[in-house]
Amino acid sequence: MKSLELKIPPPLVALLCVLLMWYMQGFYPLSWLTAAWVLPLAIALALVGIAVASLGANAFRRAHTTVHPLHPEQTSRLVTGGIYQRTRNPMYLGMAIVLLGVALYLADITAYLGLALFVRFISRYQIEPEERVLLEKFGAEFEAYQAQVRRWL
Repeated sequence: MKSLELKIPPPLVALLCVLLMWYMQGFYPLSWLTAAWVLPLAIALALVGIAVASLGANAFRRAHTTVHPLHPEQTSRLVTGGIYQRTRNPMYLGMAIVLLGVALYLADITAYLGLALFVRFISRYQIEPEERVLLEKFGAEFEAYQAQVRRWL
C-alpha cells in the first residue's frame, strides 16, 4: 500500500495510537502494574522519549536541514552526529518511548498493541520510504551509515 507512504505525519500516528491505547484499556488489565512505582516510571519514560526526539530534531536544525517527515526529498544534508550515532531514527524512537510510557501507565496488555502498531506503521510507511530517498540522495555515504547504525536501537 504505497498510498500511505509519507502521507500521515508521525506525531499524528503517535497520537492516534495513544487514542487507540486509551480506548482499549480495560480489556486485559495487568493488576501488578498498579503499584506505586508505575506512574513515576511511566512519566520518566515519557520524558526520556521527549528528550530523545528533541535531540534528533535539534541535530537536524543545527545541520540546517528539514525535519519535515513528509518531504524527505528536501533533505540537504545527511545527519550522522550526536544521537544519530546511536539510532538512525531518534525522533520516531522518542515517540515510541513515549508510547511505552503511556502503555505502562494504562496497565493493560492491549495498550502495548498501540506501541507495536506505531512501530510497524512508522517502519513501513515512514522510515522505509525515507531511507529510499536518502539512498538516492547520498548513495554510498548513507549505505555506510546504515551499516554502522541501527534503525531503532
